Amino acid sequence: MISPSLLSADFGNLQRDVEMINNSAADWFHVDVMDGVFVPNISFGQPVIKFIKKHAQKPLDVHLMIVDPDRYVESFKQVGADILTVHYEACTHLHRTIAHIKDSGMKAGVVLNPHTPVSLLEDIVQDCDLVLLMSVNPGFGGQKYIENTYNKIIQLDELRNRKNPNCLIEIDGGVSVDNASKLYETGADVLVAGSAVFGAQNPMETIEKIKGLR
Repeated sequence: MISPSLLSADFGNLQRDVEMINNSAADWFHVDVMDGVFVPNISFGQPVIKFIKKHAQKPLDVHLMIVDPDRYVESFKQVGADILTVHYEACTHLHRTIAHIKDSGMKAGVVLNPHTPVSLLEDIVQDCDLVLLMSVNPGFGGQKYIENTYNKIIQLDELRNRKNPNCLIEIDGGVSVDNASKLYETGADVLVAGSAVFGAQNPMETIEKIKGLR
């Protein structure tokens, strides 16, 4: 599966880019929410997501890079999030946060920064619909893929097979046509691609290549 990141879309032509994803082989829309506190960047919030939902024909995969995400769980559901992922590093009571997301009617995921070990998910992975591994340091698009992510995927694949085989593994950062097949082979299920898609001459063809359809 592929979840193109709208962080790399043309905000001046956002509806056009949303329609392109609708008509492509993509599976989800990846929507990055940054608060300028948890990460050193600010993106967009609920009003823009509500606009995207109005035009999107595929699930919204909303990635919260914010402090105190519990405060906003229900408001993101109201504006159209289908999947909500929160950072392990931002949640003091992670089990409660995951339960809150599910109780609000969304799929729930946990995100790990590059320095955070997979082993910390031992007691929560059974409650997750997905785990997102950051393969760059969060905050900005267009960064270089961190090679150690392959090892983390292998570790996470072993953990989820043991505790929750239905949990998806999602990778975000530095994903391209060049490394997509290795990521899938290592155990990833969903790839987030921003610059690789929206910076391509033919985004729809690139989506197919990353999915392995070409």
